[in-house]
Amino acid sequence: MNKKNYKKIVLAYSGGLDTSIIIPWLKENYNDPEIIAVSGNVGQAGELEGLEEKAIKTGASKLYIEDLTEEFLTDYVFPCVQAGAKYEDYLLGTAFARPIIAKRIAQIAQKEGADAICHGCTGKGNDQVRFELGIKSVLPDIPIIAPWREWDIKSRSEEIDYAEAHNVPLKINRETNYSKDKNIWHLSHEGLDLEDPKNEPLYNKPGFLEMSVSPENAPDKPTYVTIRFEKGIPTSIDGKTMSATELVTKLNKLGGENGIGLLDIVENRLVGMKCRGVYETPGGTILYKAHEILETICLDKETAHYKSLVAQKLGELIYNAQWFTPLTKAILSFVKTTQETVTGDVKLKLYKGNIINAGVSSPYSLYDADIATFDEDEVYDQKDSQGFVNLYGLTTRVIAKMKKMNGLEE
Repeated sequence: MNKKNYKKIVLAYSGGLDTSIIIPWLKENYNDPEIIAVSGNVGQAGELEGLEEKAIKTGASKLYIEDLTEEFLTDYVFPCVQAGAKYEDYLLGTAFARPIIAKRIAQIAQKEGADAICHGCTGKGNDQVRFELGIKSVLPDIPIIAPWREWDIKSRSEEIDYAEAHNVPLKINRETNYSKDKNIWHLSHEGLDLEDPKNEPLYNKPGFLEMSVSPENAPDKPTYVTIRFEKGIPTSIDGKTMSATELVTKLNKLGGENGIGLLDIVENRLVGMKCRGVYETPGGTILYKAHEILETICLDKETAHYKSLVAQKLGELIYNAQWFTPLTKAILSFVKTTQETVTGDVKLKLYKGNIINAGVSSPYSLYDADIATFDEDEVYDQKDSQGFVNLYGLTTRVIAKMKKMNGLEE
């Protein structure tokens, strides 16, 4: 189909700078098609206020706002907390959100009988791949429009020029024009002064941090919190059972107040370049740490060590837009089997950006104080270790003797 003949286009719409100008741009450059905007609510709070009015005012025929927050956490985030999946210390906030949003956009496009789907990702970033592979998992043959790969606009400053010329209302200005992505799990900051890695982030500048305070502005008194896990899934805080959304919201508040979860990183993007970003992930950082502590007493050594290798691979797969793949599915199945006994309570002390272990317990704990004690015990015969050391070191002895016989001593 010639692009001029598209009659109905579904747009992944956040109401941010990119997607705000895409609606009039599509109508100008694609022979005035109907534009159906779709916003996935994954907990970005106030960013959705007034979005429908804005979308329709700028040319959309309708706006879907899909509440995906609980599903986002239970089906995408928490399985990766179980895994301990990270990408270069990044807790995957944007990467977690894109698959569920892309999948829902594709489902709505199918329902609406759309001719094409459009997104506002740049040609330099990871999200173009995440969105398009998520869409293709549902609609493998639908045309996908990416204006950043077509239009003459070269910068965010030029985007603002276009918005002003077309009377598109914006919540940003040229001085605060960071590229941000927010959901219930995190907030990312990129661009402006952050593009130079030698610049310290303006953590104490009013308005820069939205989910957190800087550690030096956190209280001088620590905050204690106890998190309950059932088979690796967080279920309650301080004895109160909560939904996933309630639980993460509560931990975001506690973590944010105590300066927890700030990350300044130069990461390796999927497309090959390095990019500097600042992330706020207060609740997520607490959950990852708490789960890690619980696993130290619940997993045997070989499972724990092998699982850490799998976690790194899973983090790479998710970052690199491979959520809807057989390998990701298989890894998540493996992780789930490791979590059968990861049940218990983790008490943490939050203090000025630090998460301090304040105690952990589990009915399935493999820690046996009677065996581990340095005091006298009746369950471990230390004389047994002599034979173990001799057998364990047999290869070392054989190699050493061979080297000596052949004059190969170093």
